[in-house]
Amino acid sequence: MQAIQLRAPGGLDHLDVVDLAAPGEPGPGEIKVRLHASSLNFHDYAVVAGMIPAADGRIPMSDGAGVVEAVGEGVEEFAVGDAVVSTFFPDWLEGPARVGDFATTPGDGVDGYAREQVVRPANWFTHQPKGYSHAESATLTTAGLTAWRSLVVDGGLKAGDSVLVLGTGGVSIFALQFARLMGARVIATSSSDAKLERLRELGAEHTINYRDTPEWGKRVLELTHGEGVDHVVEVGGPGTLPQSIDAVKIGGHISLIGVLTGREGEVPTAKLMAKQARLQGLIVGSRRHQMEMIKAIEAANLKPVIDREFALADIADAFRHQESGKHFGKICLSY
Repeated sequence: MQAIQLRAPGGLDHLDVVDLAAPGEPGPGEIKVRLHASSLNFHDYAVVAGMIPAADGRIPMSDGAGVVEAVGEGVEEFAVGDAVVSTFFPDWLEGPARVGDFATTPGDGVDGYAREQVVRPANWFTHQPKGYSHAESATLTTAGLTAWRSLVVDGGLKAGDSVLVLGTGGVSIFALQFARLMGARVIATSSSDAKLERLRELGAEHTINYRDTPEWGKRVLELTHGEGVDHVVEVGGPGTLPQSIDAVKIGGHISLIGVLTGREGEVPTAKLMAKQARLQGLIVGSRRHQMEMIKAIEAANLKPVIDREFALADIADAFRHQESGKHFGKICLSY
């Protein structure tokens, strides 16, 4: 079978297309899946670019979607022919957060889904949403579930709330879509006027060009009549967090999701205290969260925004497209 392996110490030029032996038949509690798609996330990029050290020969990609080819003894949830999608934390099935690292995350601590076939425990997957393509389903494992947990699980999002999303990456676009689905109002930022127009088409009530308006937190206050927003989906990290604290309402909720501007930095703690806001870090979610999200997606017929699809062998070009920052929504691999 065709697969991608990353040679240490990483880098896009160290992604090799290789032929590996196909996996054998599934054992008790396992399923064999013919994979057809994955999607790119910043975490995947950090691994392949060498920002996160990975074992030599690691197969990357945390998201995987495909079709069940065989089931092992005792598997009742899936049957041959079922369309399935992977989970980010295979051993976090339900309940409160219990994983604080990436030791079990496919594509990082263990081999991922940049390959044509895999045999894994059945509970490493869920069913895909009905009517979804494999590429659409592959956007859910990381980006979709992160946005869902941020707003719905941890944030308790309700109709009439206000939400601020930053940029036009996969998590932010999903957050906009889920917020609108739940009857919330959305303010969105970008450095591109063309992307801002697309955000408005997706339902953003207000948009802000953060290059033209560096103190966009104050602009959010103006747009909310001095109150601030109920929720901030904070994907930037230390470089954007001070503005997000400006933008959130007193007693509001900031989901700290991303580190696009760096891993460490100063936090204006006095301002955060004055806002009495809840700053919560999170990493994706549980299998139960994913199943609940998929139920909501099916009920609303919500579809993800896919910017572009690449062949598996063109994985390096896909990551270069991600590096360029020109994408809007998700970048996928289809194979």
